[in-house]
Amino acid sequence: MTAVPEFEFRTSSACQYNNNDPRCVEVATNVPGKVAVRSTVTGRTVEFTADEWTDFLGGAKLGEFDVTA
Repeated sequence: MTAVPEFEFRTSSACQYNNNDPRCVEVATNVPGKVAVRSTVTGRTVEFTADEWTDFLGGAKLGEFDVTA
């Protein structure tokens, strides 16, 4: 039986981590075909397929998720 690799999370370079306000997002891309995103506040993790993650990043780069007032 093959061992399932653990996610190795890294914190976004845009995160200004502050011990008094530790709201950051961490991403793991080390497991083939999967991407995991984790909140530093709750520790909750959401998993995506590599294709879903690529589609999300493409939409974000195009402004698809921009918040308007």
